[in-house]
Amino acid sequence: MTAAQAIVECMKREQITKAFCVPGESYLPVLDALYEESTIDVVSTRHEGGAAFMAEGYAKASLKPGVVLATRGVGAANLSIGVHTAYQDSTPMVVFLGQVHSKFRGREGFQEVDLEQFFQPISKWAVEVKDAERMPEIVQRAFRIAKSGRPGPVIVSLPEDVLVEEKEMMFGTPSIIPRPTPSIEEMRQVEKLLAQAKAPLIIAGGGVKWAEAEELLVSFSERYTIPVMAAFRRHDVFPNDHPLYAGHLGLGTNADILNIVKEADVILALGTRLSEVTTQDYQLITTDKRLVHIDIDYDTIGKTYAPEIGIVSHMYEALQSLNKLEVKPSWMEWAGKCHLPYKGILERSREESDFMKQVIQTLVEHIPRDAILTNDAGNFAGWLHSFYPFTEKHTYVGPTSGAMGYGMPAALGVKLAQPEKTVLSLSGDGGFMMTVQELETAVRQSIPIIALVFNNNMYGTIRMHQEIHYPERVVGTDLGRVDFAQLARSVGAKGYSVQTIPEFEMALIDALKNNKPTVIEIQIEKEQISVSSTITEIRNRKKK
Repeated sequence: MTAAQAIVECMKREQITKAFCVPGESYLPVLDALYEESTIDVVSTRHEGGAAFMAEGYAKASLKPGVVLATRGVGAANLSIGVHTAYQDSTPMVVFLGQVHSKFRGREGFQEVDLEQFFQPISKWAVEVKDAERMPEIVQRAFRIAKSGRPGPVIVSLPEDVLVEEKEMMFGTPSIIPRPTPSIEEMRQVEKLLAQAKAPLIIAGGGVKWAEAEELLVSFSERYTIPVMAAFRRHDVFPNDHPLYAGHLGLGTNADILNIVKEADVILALGTRLSEVTTQDYQLITTDKRLVHIDIDYDTIGKTYAPEIGIVSHMYEALQSLNKLEVKPSWMEWAGKCHLPYKGILERSREESDFMKQVIQTLVEHIPRDAILTNDAGNFAGWLHSFYPFTEKHTYVGPTSGAMGYGMPAALGVKLAQPEKTVLSLSGDGGFMMTVQELETAVRQSIPIIALVFNNNMYGTIRMHQEIHYPERVVGTDLGRVDFAQLARSVGAKGYSVQTIPEFEMALIDALKNNKPTVIEIQIEKEQISVSSTITEIRNRKKK
């Protein structure tokens, strides 16, 4: 078979059923091979960045690698934002990129970029296939690397002359993810440390989600009465209505929730890289705390904090072992109070007249508990993160990379992975416009997601920082008026524009019934710039 056909055979063996792309002449042989494969659906998008975000969202929702295809340097550059997001979010992705003819390399051929060098800093592996007969070996290795250890993106560069070569191809077995287990001695060390604890706390991250170990985490937390906090944008790793849930470590986290971490004496970091945001600029975990860091990736342990105990393990295996510890909790009073700050925040939000809080409360009242939410970058997400209780696993998909333009295309990928679920995206007007063209993809592919667009006619997050550091010196952050409802209707989607909670409620109820791609534009004021501050309040603080 040809090298292009071998790629499709590898995808089939890995049980890939969706491939996202913008078509390009440099990899036409792969598209032609996909034409012959009925088990793989090719989702053609309007922009490579949108394709990459769709694949990343699809991977998170399906728990298997997302696949993206694009052409040479220009297409590759466009989708690089999705590759970076997959890298920071630990999302498995395999990216196939057409490349110029081998004879043209080094001559600055048409759209030539050294793709291995270009993607090396933001991928687990970047490789160019120079020999057609090695295509199965390299592509199967790409899937293995993308899925194993800390998952992430792999780039495969495909010179156009190699794709059409016919060779006798040899295929290996589909990759199986290694599942390292903690040693008996390591568990004894954890047992000994916990026996000395007075205020232990779990910080749980994406590793728990990828291992499908949420139930084991609940069991471990309950067995030893240890409170749990979710790492940045991993809200659904632990049920938010559980009496041992202590909150989310993200942007603008409430001070009372942060105080719980400050009071903890032992921290169990499970499947989290303890990122800048999770640790509040690497300031939250101080040297007086005893840290147990468990992660499947050797390089992650000690990367930001030196742990007292560092364990390399698949999180399902780790939590099975942790559930067998012989430790008697002596911190019941501590554990009992850790849920109170989060619970109080939710209760107060239901009683307040803040428009954005009421929007979130309306979502809580009307969408199914197992609905999946995605969000874009922007201050609007602060209300979602603070006031929406994620009570079911696999109900949240968000970019820890903070990429703008992520929310709506990621929701399309999520819906394709979980077609029976209600899927909503939340975006600001700035981020939504960056990938708005994928609304046409949603209509063409009949992907019925609900996109909420919070429109305040500005880049709100940057305006907030502008006001903090340079008050009243506004430059570059004001945006023009866009009628998002009309824009949605122009491509065949449903479109609503609302200004009040009753209007939003009616639009949401209709959207949940109509089973069509829907945009609900929510017009909001510039003044309420964040969950905690208005523009006037920020300016007044600076004057003092």
